[in-house]
Amino acid sequence: MNELALLIAAMLSAGTPLAIATLGLLINERVGVVNLGAEGMMLIAAVCGFAVAFVTGNQWFGFLAGAAAGACAAALFGLLAVWLNTNQYATGLALTLFGGGLSAFIGIEFVGKKLAEQPKYDWPWLSDLPFLGTAFFKHHPMVYLAILVAIAMVYLLYKTRLGLVLRAVGESPESAHALGYRVRLIRLFALMAGGALCGVAGAYLSVVYAPLWVEGMTAGRGWIALALTVFATWRPLRALMGAYLFGGVTMLQLYLQGEGVQIPAQFMSMLPYLATIVVLVLISRNPTWIRTNMPASLGKPFYPT
Repeated sequence: MNELALLIAAMLSAGTPLAIATLGLLINERVGVVNLGAEGMMLIAAVCGFAVAFVTGNQWFGFLAGAAAGACAAALFGLLAVWLNTNQYATGLALTLFGGGLSAFIGIEFVGKKLAEQPKYDWPWLSDLPFLGTAFFKHHPMVYLAILVAIAMVYLLYKTRLGLVLRAVGESPESAHALGYRVRLIRLFALMAGGALCGVAGAYLSVVYAPLWVEGMTAGRGWIALALTVFATWRPLRALMGAYLFGGVTMLQLYLQGEGVQIPAQFMSMLPYLATIVVLVLISRNPTWIRTNMPASLGKPFYPT
């Protein structure tokens, strides 16, 4: 039972950066913008977050730096794709390539360095419970904040006027514009909010999950987050569950290796990405279901008149 508790704990920890990044991309796509630059934003945020946490000795400053870096990268994307109407897909891919190169350049002097030992987190009394304490109550606060963000996003999107406006912009920007809403500005702010969340996810990897900086350390998590957005049918709680599912697949490879399962390590490392491909194939078999759930103007440029 203790091994199962440890596996659940590892699943939650590994799924947290995926969950936060997916929620950020979900905001982007809810207003009708596809941002394929998640991987680049997470890399820039990871190196910035690690650098600030290393210099200041405070991991929360690292998270703030990661959020700011992600928001700035998203603002650059928004300037090009929303205001200058460049192709969203090409611009997102360019951001990923740019983020990979920039993060490698910035992080040269931080390679091989490691953050100071961080305090252990646990809930008083709850962490001492058998099984439950190990599985659920000894995590970094960011794990619980990810869950709160998902719940808050549900409330924001479906219970508030702001959420209604965001969804309206994603469904019919022309109608929203006719009602007097500044569609481009709303999309830009939504992109920056989503970028900030992707930045927090990147900072979590380098500040908490590792904690160190290695070039390309996101290892495709930005792409998995993009797939999870579709997998979750653009709903926050489903995105949260999907992220933990993929986190479990990631940890399963380590667990099986620890149990002595005779499978080449390369095949074990392929599991998360193989699961991503399988999910996308299954989803694509029902295009009507996708069209019913996705924002109607997703990926389409808006030209105000």
